[in-house]
Amino acid sequence: MVHSRRRVFVTGAAGVLGSRLVARLLAAGHAVRGLVLPGDPQRERLSQLGCEIWEGDICDPAALRGCCADVDMVYHLAAIIISYDPTAFTRINLDGTAHVVTEAEASGVKHFVYISSASVTYPKRTPYAESKLAAEKIVAAANFQHTIVRPTLVYDRNGGQELQMFLDYLLRFPFVPFIGDGGALKRPVLSDDIVEGLLALAEREVAYGKTYNFSGAEPISMLHFAQLLLRHRAQPKAFVHVPVALCIAAARVLALCMPRPPLTLNAIAGVVNDANLDPSEAMRDLGYNPIGVREGFERCFPIVRPATVNVPNTGMGAP
Repeated sequence: MVHSRRRVFVTGAAGVLGSRLVARLLAAGHAVRGLVLPGDPQRERLSQLGCEIWEGDICDPAALRGCCADVDMVYHLAAIIISYDPTAFTRINLDGTAHVVTEAEASGVKHFVYISSASVTYPKRTPYAESKLAAEKIVAAANFQHTIVRPTLVYDRNGGQELQMFLDYLLRFPFVPFIGDGGALKRPVLSDDIVEGLLALAEREVAYGKTYNFSGAEPISMLHFAQLLLRHRAQPKAFVHVPVALCIAAARVLALCMPRPPLTLNAIAGVVNDANLDPSEAMRDLGYNPIGVREGFERCFPIVRPATVNVPNTGMGAP
């Protein structure tokens, strides 16, 4: 039930999470304006949903001018997760967020929801994590109510960007050279659960000023997560554990001689750092109800088992 009809602006509206959030907001009776990049092929899909389109780039303040006019609430999803250019994280995740915040303040937006990352909790943060943490601070200091959301490793039926890259790595070799012992704990989260949690924020003022962990229901080690993923792809493999120090040294050398190295410090950080964030506060405040990764994988990647061949009994003995 919609308690009040919101006028919502969604950045990153054409992305996997963004487009699903737009669809759920519209279905719940909210009016939605979505930000899409110029020439984005998903623009028409959003138009068909009934979403108002605003074309622009968060890196271009002029293209955003007026984007939040007559808007009550902003969901800021637009970001870059993976890049071989470290300056992209500052330009898009930090400066881009500042541009959206400026427009939201100028238009008198009441509530701003910022989609951050579990990686901001890493003891040694990557350039991506630093950009997201710095953007959190910009949002928290602005002149509106805010909520910060920190998803963990996101997956869905189409994979998810980080998960797909991880899977590609796991499938690349006949055995898996694995970074470290694989003991880091994660809480992978189904994208549908994140979308439902985000939708709940449109109707609950209790979320103002809060930072929520949008994580899955159960922790799993990176090693067991990798093994589970391969099992659901029907390609179990042997693992060879490579010392983290050796991986770091290799990543630094590769970065010097390759524009797109197959191993990066960001990737290593993602494997060796815990992201076992407790979602209980979001569950209590928002009715957030995530499933565990094993159940999620059964839904998204059901294991295809070979069909049993029934040989008819002819009454004849074996030759």
